[in-house]
Amino acid sequence: MYKYNCLNPIAHVGLEKFDESYVKTEKPEEADAILVRSASMHEMEFSGNLKVIARAGAGVNNIPLEKCAEKGIVVFNTPGANANGVKELVIAGMLLAARDIIGGINWVQENEEDGDIAKITEKKKKAFAGTELEGKKLGVIGLGAIGVLVANAATHLGMDVYGYDPYVSVDAAWKLSRSIHHAKTVDELYKECDYITIHVPALDDTKGMINKDTISLMKKNVVILNFARDLLVNGEDMVDALVSGRVKGYVTDFPTPEVAGVKGAIVIPHLGASTEESEDNCAKMAVKETIDYLENGNITHSVNYPDCDMGKKEGGSRITILHHNKPNMLGQFTALLAKADMNISLMANKSRKEYAYTMMDIDGDVSKEVEEELSRIEGVLKVRVIL
Repeated sequence: MYKYNCLNPIAHVGLEKFDESYVKTEKPEEADAILVRSASMHEMEFSGNLKVIARAGAGVNNIPLEKCAEKGIVVFNTPGANANGVKELVIAGMLLAARDIIGGINWVQENEEDGDIAKITEKKKKAFAGTELEGKKLGVIGLGAIGVLVANAATHLGMDVYGYDPYVSVDAAWKLSRSIHHAKTVDELYKECDYITIHVPALDDTKGMINKDTISLMKKNVVILNFARDLLVNGEDMVDALVSGRVKGYVTDFPTPEVAGVKGAIVIPHLGASTEESEDNCAKMAVKETIDYLENGNITHSVNYPDCDMGKKEGGSRITILHHNKPNMLGQFTALLAKADMNISLMANKSRKEYAYTMMDIDGDVSKEVEEELSRIEGVLKVRVIL
């Protein structure tokens, strides 16, 4: 019997995938698995029983990843589950920036009681005129699940699309439209494009990537869209660029004190993944990842351990070991099992920076003594035997 806890409301369409061998608990300290959306976990203490945290969404800055890794807790996210919802809002953001739709709507609301509103509309509407997207150049920085969808959708709007991602996956490359220009450097994209949208994670080398220096490379009156992370854009530099007219518009899904209310900034209250479909997709993927890990030991879409899959556990026992990525760890594991006269029928080992994961299928049962001996090996973080 496994216990799970939800720190945030998780869509029922996902939770219903748990069968009778799973029980919901309101106490996180009792849980084998925690499902979370945006709740901060940095101040939480984790019990030794916790095995997995599944984030129903892509961003994981609300979870202490290294702390979890050191405690042998695998953290999953759900990349791509909310991609379509974000893509649609990015397209909407470009339309809002291209044409003063918001200003026009506000004018109508301010004059709603004017009996001549239909007549004066024809005189006033010129103040809200804009431009079309067709024929404009769009630069997409980051060609992951969301970036690919945005790039392809923009081509159907008649935009000339430039994509930049030095680490684009084979899967993403296959999904890209052939009409998309592949920029060799991000500077090329900055210099060419009328619209620039960012779709990269917030890492040490991407934080503040849009700043006064990079803005200086861009076309005057460029429109910048940020539906990825607020930390990717230097807020003060963006405000200066908007006030000076260097940047025509900044569309962001992240309200901050610096940009909220600044002329030229269209600030949306983090609605990118706030659709019924996105929440359902994220919940279903998070639960599926959790079940596969607890029942089979397989890791898919982890953000702190390597992905590793040995398929569904059949007969015998499956030993899973989360450990530091150090020399001779495998040798110690296999030697200990050989000493206990245990045969390994299948084995997999994957590493990711300083952490690694080993899975071994054993013919027969694994004694508690062997499990404890494996746990005592220096560098081992957590051992689990799946029967």
